[in-house]
Amino acid sequence: MPSVDTIAEARRSMELCNACRYCEGFCAVFPAMELRRAFSDGDLNYLANLCHNCRGCYYACQYAPPHEFAINIPRTLAEVRNESYADYAWPAGMARLFRSNGTVVAIVTALGIALVLLLAGFLQSPTALLRAHHGPGAFYQVIPLGIMTAIALATTAYSAIAMTVSSVRFWRDTGGGRVTLRSLLAAASDVATLRNLGGGGGGCNDINERFSLVRRRYHHALFYGFMLCFASTSVAALYEHLLHRSAPYPFFSIPVLLGTAGGLGMLIGSVGLIWIKRTADDAPTSRSFLGGESALLVLLGLCAATGFMLLLMRSTRAMGPLLALHLGIIFAFFLVIPYSKFVHGFYRAAALLRAAHERDIAASGRKVVVPGLSVGARK
Repeated sequence: MPSVDTIAEARRSMELCNACRYCEGFCAVFPAMELRRAFSDGDLNYLANLCHNCRGCYYACQYAPPHEFAINIPRTLAEVRNESYADYAWPAGMARLFRSNGTVVAIVTALGIALVLLLAGFLQSPTALLRAHHGPGAFYQVIPLGIMTAIALATTAYSAIAMTVSSVRFWRDTGGGRVTLRSLLAAASDVATLRNLGGGGGGCNDINERFSLVRRRYHHALFYGFMLCFASTSVAALYEHLLHRSAPYPFFSIPVLLGTAGGLGMLIGSVGLIWIKRTADDAPTSRSFLGGESALLVLLGLCAATGFMLLLMRSTRAMGPLLALHLGIIFAFFLVIPYSKFVHGFYRAAALLRAAHERDIAASGRKVVVPGLSVGARK
């Protein structure tokens, strides 16, 4: 679990905020907080992952530094949230390794897998790596389809299992239980629209106390860009295995169009979010985990950038090394994402689902049951 000091500070802050309630309309955290009279460790992890770090409460708080209470909800919940990524991860040892220097681990992993792919291509045909290839199946003349498929399945399966285990751990520790279809739909809407990145309505306070929707737009670009790239890969798999149409595909084919749009979104989103992180106000920022957060954005940006390079140079002699590098980065991405900020998508979705369920119960006038406590619904 998060360190004793981190949890103690989060509990102190929530208890003071629960007494004040000045920020209750700012985001989903404060209404969820108000349903509680005491805060278990699971409650604090839930509230921390429900927080979207819009920072509006920090600039509005009358007890923020230099006040003696020194309330800094964005930084405090960010520290709890970042520690929860490692605490719920499976296996735990890998999470600690990644948190120590995320960028280095991600890049070394990518280069290692690229080296394996290059070796596989070299063993197949030493001259194939640096020779131009054209037409359907050109990629497989460099790296055999079987090797690509085997590594892709292994890395994807490992990532899926690791993230499923960690998400189940988070859900159980923060309360578990059943939810309704109405709550599921409400949470899905919150995830898709990133409503809580609007703060109290005017946006986030990314740089200073001026409201802005820039981070929300970059986040949308990255999220939907990633989903388009996932759709591109899925369509390409259908082409390959059902229609028996081998890659590379024409520029105006569905997989290439989806991948191009998605890659552009990922590039814009990753670069924009890195810029925001580097220029943000330090006061409400937790800098201790910035390396791990930046590693994910760098890796996502590299996935898109190497994809564009491969698309533009796939008919040249550079195709072989670029293919190995691109696939190495993609496969490394799936290996390391269970130990990166990528998991915040799953934890935050679970937190939004719990919040929607609690809102639904509170609106019905019934009691809201939280871990270890039953609190009457707010009127």
